[in-house]
Amino acid sequence: MNNAQLSDFFENLAHKPYCADELLYGLQIRPKKTAINMQYIQGNQPCMLHYFFFDIDRSDAVMAWHDENLPMPYWTAQTQKNGHAHICYKLEIPLCTSEFGSQKAIAYASKVQAGLANKLGADVGYSHLITKNPFHKDWRVTFWSEQAYTLDYLADFVELPKKLSKKQEVLGLGRNCAMFDIVRKWAYKAIRAHRGGIYTSWLDEVVKHCLSVNEAFLEPLPYSEVKATAKSIATYCWKKDAYCYQEFIDRQSRKGAIGGKRSCSSNGGKARSKKYEELRRKCFELKNKGMKNTEISISLSVSRATIINWLKLED
Repeated sequence: MNNAQLSDFFENLAHKPYCADELLYGLQIRPKKTAINMQYIQGNQPCMLHYFFFDIDRSDAVMAWHDENLPMPYWTAQTQKNGHAHICYKLEIPLCTSEFGSQKAIAYASKVQAGLANKLGADVGYSHLITKNPFHKDWRVTFWSEQAYTLDYLADFVELPKKLSKKQEVLGLGRNCAMFDIVRKWAYKAIRAHRGGIYTSWLDEVVKHCLSVNEAFLEPLPYSEVKATAKSIATYCWKKDAYCYQEFIDRQSRKGAIGGKRSCSSNGGKARSKKYEELRRKCFELKNKGMKNTEISISLSVSRATIINWLKLED
C-alpha cells in the first residue's frame, strides 16, 4: 500500500466493516483485510466520522467539485461505464457520534454535509454508509489531494441549510440530529414521571423511545449510536430536572418557614415534610452501601449540595 490515501483509508476502517460485491444481494460483515477486496465498503467506523462521501449520478460526476469551485477532494471513485462517481472528503478532526461526542458538533456537521451535497448535486437519498471501495479494480480511482479539511473551512464554500430536508433528516448525519430533536422534546415532559425513581429505569425508557424513532429511518442507525443519543438525552434531563425540582422544593420550604406555623401545620406541609424525611432516610441508606454523593444525587433526583448537607447534619 504505497498510496498515502489508501493507507489512511485502510487504517481508519472498522475492524469488521459492512461490504458487498453486488448491493442487490445485501451487505456482509467481514474483517477489513477481506472487505477491501469487495466493490463496496463501509467507509466510516460506527461512532467515528473520518470522511464525507457523496454519490453523484451523472457522466461528469468526477469533476463536480471543480465545476462548483469546491476544495479538491481526497479521492474519487468512478464507474467506468457511465461516469457516475463517489467523491470523498477527509475531515481534519474526526467527528465522534458516540455518547462522548457533541450534539452541537453533529448538528453542525450534518448541515455542512447537506450544504456540500446540495452544491455538488449529489443524491440526497444516499445513505452515506457504503461507498465505492477505492481499493477495487472496477472503479477508476483518482487521488486528488492528501489534504484534510475542517468543518469550518468546508462550510465557507457552501450555503448551510437552516433546516435539513425530509430525506436528509432520515439519512446520514441527519438521522442523529432528527432522533436527538424528536426524543429530547418528548423527554422534557416524560422525565416528570420518574422523579424519585432510578436512573437506569429512566435510561431504559429513553433507549426504547430512540429505538422506536430509529425504525422510521430508511437506513437505521447502529445500536451503538442509538444508545449514545439516548444516554446523552437521559443524563441531561435527569440532572436538569433533579436540580430544577430540588430548587422548587427548596423555595417552597423557605416560603413555608417564612409563613410560620400555619404553613407547616397544613396537610400539604406535612406531606412535603414526610417525603423530605423519606428522601433523607434513603440518602443515609445509600451512603452506608458505599454509593458516592453524585450517584446518590442522581438516584434520588436531589442536588448534590443537598446530599452533602444532609450527611453533614447526620455527622
